[in-house]
This record gives sequence, structure tokens and C-alpha cells, in this order.
Amino acid sequence: MKKSIIALTAIAALSTSSFAAKVTHSDMMKQIEALKAQLSALEKKLNSTESTSTANKVSLEKMMGNSSSTTSDARFKKLEKKVNKIGKKANLAKAKSAGDNLKWNVDFRTQIDALEYKLGSGKKVKNSSLLTNRLQLGMKYAADENSIFYGTLAYNKVFGDNRADITEAGGTGNNAQFDWVTNESASNDNSLKVKEAYWLYRNDSFFGNEDIAWTASVGRRPSTDGLGINLRVDQQRKSALSHTVNVEFDGASARFDLDKLTGIEGMWLKFCAGRGLTNAKLRFSSDGLDYIEDEDTTENVDMAGLIFVPYDNGQYSVHMNYAQAWNLIGNKNRDGDPFTADESGKFYEFGDMQFFTAMFKAEGIGDGISDFLDESIFFASYAMSKTDPNKNEMMLGSADSETGHSYWIGLNMPDGFSDDGRFGIEWNKGSKYWRSMSYGEDSAIGSKIAARGTAWEVYYNKPLTKALSTSFRFTKIDYDYTGSNGFFGDYGTPMDFSNPNASNAVEEAQNITAYMRYRF
Repeated sequence: MKKSIIALTAIAALSTSSFAAKVTHSDMMKQIEALKAQLSALEKKLNSTESTSTANKVSLEKMMGNSSSTTSDARFKKLEKKVNKIGKKANLAKAKSAGDNLKWNVDFRTQIDALEYKLGSGKKVKNSSLLTNRLQLGMKYAADENSIFYGTLAYNKVFGDNRADITEAGGTGNNAQFDWVTNESASNDNSLKVKEAYWLYRNDSFFGNEDIAWTASVGRRPSTDGLGINLRVDQQRKSALSHTVNVEFDGASARFDLDKLTGIEGMWLKFCAGRGLTNAKLRFSSDGLDYIEDEDTTENVDMAGLIFVPYDNGQYSVHMNYAQAWNLIGNKNRDGDPFTADESGKFYEFGDMQFFTAMFKAEGIGDGISDFLDESIFFASYAMSKTDPNKNEMMLGSADSETGHSYWIGLNMPDGFSDDGRFGIEWNKGSKYWRSMSYGEDSAIGSKIAARGTAWEVYYNKPLTKALSTSFRFTKIDYDYTGSNGFFGDYGTPMDFSNPNASNAVEEAQNITAYMRYRF
């Protein structure tokens, strides 16, 4: 009897609210807790009542649609299960909401690379099975509608042991740094790699001007896997245009949407600035002058620029990037040997550099010509670099200001035999003095975008389940000049392969890549 009354009350409470479909996560939890409290109070009250009239009992059981108390007990248990089930769904929904909790996402990749280099002398060197695990833990928290925190913790390591130098291994260069007990034994290493950590402020009006929406951000900004390279790595683009910038750095940015102000669809402008290397002594320095400028090392390496999108209608768009970097570093040659750094092994500053990029992108080719073209993505990009050496110094092996050029085109298209698989093909070519800031490109043979020569690449990306995906990629680079992946000093002198000094430099490189990736 008493359980029938509790069940009836609970049903009435559920039926007189939009409990199951229209409330927010917080409201849902509050209603569940209130309902449980009502059930508990009713049960206590009925426990204290020794008898109930037979007429009421019969009436209630008729309202429940049964005259059996056994059936009423079953209905009560069924209702109780329903309440608990809704409560679990509410907790799950709340856990997935960035507004109430720190939201995590996982990107875990296991990859195999087969790579081969051909040197200027004709010698070939290779590794047919480079195995790596890469884990990226992303986090997000929205404290309010205007401010969001983003972060990424990263782990990227080869299988098994890592070969270490003499100082790290504590012995000869042939020693290995075994990781068999990395997480089972105490050590003096408490480092954690932070790939990204920054806050983002956004507002629909700029100091009262509702025609300009804007954002501002400070921290370790997302500056790898930008527009262009994001297609082959199968993910949403990040901030920079990867033809000139694909490297991690700390800095700030501010973006302004100008489409309402100008009437030009999709127009926006972003200012960016960052620091790639800080000139400061460490804590507890021998002279006690902690964190002051260090005269024994290079100056601060800074970079600033802008990204401008003059037009973007969702299908066709133009993207432009200009940047300048100051006090770029490099090594000096040892006794004129262009492939050996001097005995000190230290970095020196050599000068400044400017970068420019212009890219056209089509998200769908034509309009209704075919489903295949509607779902294809095409891009064409041009980039330029220009050195400005310090007095009495050489950048890229030249005391003069040198200009480099690079061209890059790509096509990403449906595979034609599945609903979600995609093929891609790319080509890029760089000139003698071309230099990009693409040291962070995800490639075992170095940055293909940095190539002073010609690079070809084909790839295939395919989702397998909601979380699992796979990818296959082949990359081939034919270098016309040496020094594509070097730094900015005279150690990076470009030479063609007719020069005897280029006999130990890489003339050709190729890489076959395959991975399995889990993302949620």
C-alpha cells in the first residue's frame, strides 16, 4: 500500500514537468534530488502509519491500474530504476559539458615509419620499422560565455629504449636509456610536456561596436598543424598558415571579424606575437644575478605578424600571412666545413627574417557538377622568405639579403568506394634560399614544406569506428640544394650536389607511414 502511494506520487511528479527532455543538466539533477527527497519523506511518513483504510487501498490500486499489491510493488521498483537511470544520464551529460567541468579529450596514435635517405655520395641509409606512440590529452573549460581555457599535454616517444648521448646515458655513446621501469622506480625527472596552454576571451562587440566581433588570447598558442598541413594529418586547422609557420611557441593573439563592418563575406584579421627563445640567466646562477640578460648567449628570438582573410564564403576563401622574426640563431662552421659546427657547439644570432604566404582554398570544386567535386578540397599556396643578416654575419651562408620562394598545391578528395575515406595528393617546390619555420611538421624525415627541391606526397585517411581511424602516407623529397632543415647561420649554406662537400648531405628522402589512431 505505502509503496503504491509513493509510486503514484513519483509518477505525478514526473508527468507534471518537462523533466526528461527540456531541462538543463543542472536543473535535471536538482529535480532528481528533489524527487528522491519526496520519495524518502513519503516512505518515512507511511512507515509511521500503522494502518490505512481498505477503501483507500482499493482506490489507489485501481488508480495504478491493478488490484494486486504485488503488481504495485513491481511498479514501484520499475519507477525507482527509471529514476536512477535518468540520474545516471544526467551525470554523464554533465561530465561532457565544458561549462560545468574541465572537459578532456584524448588523441592516441601508434605509428610505424619506414624511412630511407640517399646521400650525395650515392650511399643509402634507412630504418624499416620506426615505431612510435603519441598521446595528446586535450582540456577545455568554459568559466562563462566569454572566456575559455584550452590546454594540451603531449607525449611522443619511440618504442622501447632511447639512444642517449654520453652525459644522459652516464657512459659511452652506445649506452641506451632504458624505459623498462620508467613508472615503477623513483627518479629525479619530474618534467611534463605542455604542448598548448592558453586562455581565449571572446566578445560579439568591440568596445560597443556590434559590427566587430573579436577574440584575444595569451599563452602557449596552437601554432602547429595549421591550414594546409591539417588535411593530411586529418584534423581541424590550427592558427597559423603552415606554409611558413609550423612550430610551437609562446605568445598572444587578437582576432577581429570584419565582415559586418565591410560587407565582405568572411573577412577577418588576426595579430600574433610570440617569443621562441628567452635570453635570461637561470635561477641560482653562479653570480647570483638570476634571470638577468645573459651576455654569453643570443638575444631574445621574437616573432610577430598578422593573418588576413580578405574573403571566405564557406566554399572559396583567400588566406594571407605576414610575419617577421628577430635574432634568428644558427651555428658557425668549423674551419670552413659547411656540415660541421665549430668546437663550441653554441648558437649565435645571425639576423632577422621576413615571411609571406598567400593561399587560395576551395571547399568543393564548382557547384553541383558532381558529388565527387562537391566533396573535394583544393588549395594552392605561394610563400616567400627574405633574410636580413647582421653586419659581418651570413644568413643561410650568404652575407647578402636573400629571397626564397616556395609553391605548394594539394587535393583532398573522397575515396569513391566508402562514405568517409579520403585520398590526398600534394606537391611542393622550394628554391635555393627558401626557408620556412616549419620545424614542428609531423614527419620522420623532416619538414617536406622546408624542401629546397621537389616533394611529392600521397595519403589515405579512413575512419574505422566512432573513435578509431587509420592512415597511410608516402612522402618523397628530391633536394636540389643542401640545408633544407638547418638553422639560419652559415652552417646552412645551400649547395647543389655537384659540390664535393655535399657528398654526405641528404639528396633524396622517402618515408612510408601507417598508423592507428584513437580519438574521443
